[in-house]
Amino acid sequence: MDQRTEISDFLRSRRARVHPQDAGVPDDGRVRRVPGLRRDEVARLANMSVEYYTRLEQGRAGNPSPEVLDALAEALRLDASEREHLKDLAGRRAPRRRGPLAAQRVRPGLLLTLQSLESVPAFIIGRRTDVLAVNRLAKAVMTDFDALPAKRRNLARWYLLDPEARERVVDWETVARDSVAVLRFDAGRHPDDRQLADLVGELTLGCPEFSGWWNDHQVLRRTHGRKAYRHPVAGEIEFAYESLEFPDDPDQTLCVYNVEPDSPSAQALRLLDSWTAPAAPHTGR
Repeated sequence: MDQRTEISDFLRSRRARVHPQDAGVPDDGRVRRVPGLRRDEVARLANMSVEYYTRLEQGRAGNPSPEVLDALAEALRLDASEREHLKDLAGRRAPRRRGPLAAQRVRPGLLLTLQSLESVPAFIIGRRTDVLAVNRLAKAVMTDFDALPAKRRNLARWYLLDPEARERVVDWETVARDSVAVLRFDAGRHPDDRQLADLVGELTLGCPEFSGWWNDHQVLRRTHGRKAYRHPVAGEIEFAYESLEFPDDPDQTLCVYNVEPDSPSAQALRLLDSWTAPAAPHTGR
């Protein structure tokens, strides 16, 4: 990705989203040629000159200070994910190592942790939503990622390109759009990731909705939320998910799907657990 283009498109899309009245900008009678805030209004709200904000939006401002980025985030009403993305695009994170990214591996201890979560779906995702490890119930709820070729073990790819996902996922459009926002966030963090660029190209060609969502510049860092799936045997199951990053490797995330105790979803998950449980070993006499 070209970082100057990315930060320019992101800032323009964010100011276009902010209604002047919501930002406390009085109507000055001028005709607005574009929706949202003008550049001079953003500059005034962020307490900077119009010239400097213009350079920022054009990607020509060098390395803006954390204070400048915080002021800009306040003016544009950015949420937590968008604030982090802005810092990534502005180069305020730790220096990125150039060249191919090393293949990700899950530590043996984390695999044991995943395997211990037997009563709920759980999986570990890495960069660009690659599925690195998955337990039995997660395979049953979504798909058996372990059975797929290595290049196809990707959550966003499954949501957007697999026809089964459109049937399995309740409110598919929201989930698919969110997965694109997660990829956008990851692209800001790893702009030189060739595999991510290849994935974006594949999704552009294979999913009619992808280009529009990608060009919206929405970003999302998953933390928690709700998601529902339809299973052909167990029926509809609604989950409350938690996404937990590891301090020593923020590019790996443990995702756990919980259900409310004694709810219809809990009953459906117990049925699914029983249906997919491995057969007990036969002990003949």
